[in-house]
Amino acid sequence: MEVGEKTAGILLSETDDVIPRQASLIERLPEEARERIKAFGRSRTYQRGETILSQGAPHDGIFLLDSGLIRSFYTAPSGREITLAYWLPGNFVGGPDIFSGGVHMWSAVAAKQSEVTHLPGAGLRELAREVPDFALAIIDALSFKARCYSSLAQMLGTRSMSQRLAHVLLHLAQTYGFDEDEKGGGTLIAAAFTHAEIASLIGATRQWVTISLNRLQDAGVLRQKRGLLVIKRPDLLSAQLAADAE
Repeated sequence: MEVGEKTAGILLSETDDVIPRQASLIERLPEEARERIKAFGRSRTYQRGETILSQGAPHDGIFLLDSGLIRSFYTAPSGREITLAYWLPGNFVGGPDIFSGGVHMWSAVAAKQSEVTHLPGAGLRELAREVPDFALAIIDALSFKARCYSSLAQMLGTRSMSQRLAHVLLHLAQTYGFDEDEKGGGTLIAAAFTHAEIASLIGATRQWVTISLNRLQDAGVLRQKRGLLVIKRPDLLSAQLAADAE
């Protein structure tokens, strides 16, 4: 499966149909409108780990993801971080505010080298008036993100950490999985997520994730392979979610 073909990103969601692949903010627009928006925007490249926007910093528009992967996260006063989502191309970061004013509610960094188009807040309101289809696309995109974050809140509030881990493992297998593991079969997740990154995504500690993955490996559910994961029994993960939901 080509990455991004069936999903908009990686985040906690009660069901996968909540987060089908979201069409790009501009790819559905008429060519003339797309050219006008591209002329307004500024292309930038961020290396892995580089900050795109910072929580509490003055807001200055949005960033369309053209290629790569972006992680958005919230940092609590205690310093603890929780990942909101990993966004694939076609999405944007910088909301919920779109135009200039206010500050960012969370941060975003490049999870790998990423190409973005920055649409500065100054003038973005006028651009939306000039290109009504673009204004409608913004509304659609904000509605989509609202569904994503509502689902995230529901998962954090109603599911145990074990259930969240099972869901994330299945979601990673769907998004990055390839059925080409040579030892004992299984779905190789062709993307390296550290235990700390998984922990931040499900609201757990790194130590808890390490212990839980080791237990799943001992039970034959998965295998850890040079920093990657091989899901051997997705049926057991699915059964756990189904049983816990009853």
